[in-house]
Amino acid sequence: MTYYLDHEKLDVYRLAIQFVVLADEIVQALPRGRAYLADQLRRAGSSIPLNIAEGAGEYMPTEKIRFYRMAKRSATECSSILDILQHLQLIEDQLFMKARENLIRTVAMLIKMAKGSSNHTGTGGTVKNSG
Repeated sequence: MTYYLDHEKLDVYRLAIQFVVLADEIVQALPRGRAYLADQLRRAGSSIPLNIAEGAGEYMPTEKIRFYRMAKRSATECSSILDILQHLQLIEDQLFMKARENLIRTVAMLIKMAKGSSNHTGTGGTVKNSG
């Protein structure tokens, strides 16, 4: 029998992990001299799943909401970094769109989760049957 922690059951968590992988791909392609953008994208990107995990592990609805909102803010920060990279012509269009679509989905799910938690309806997010 396989056991999962609360956050591992959430689609939004897996989506956020996918973004971390995308962010790493983006960072690897950046030219020298752009370490400030690389560092910011890595930190903000990793903050998304970390805050989702913390929120999923919380019992108090107000704390769940706080962590999901922090994850959402990190996702919108990543979106802004992507915009900067695009305007500086430092990211390929296809990779930009893939990362942006991921963030749009992630933000939408986090908003729904925060609203669901405020109604005391549980952890929110889509939970897949894990066996």
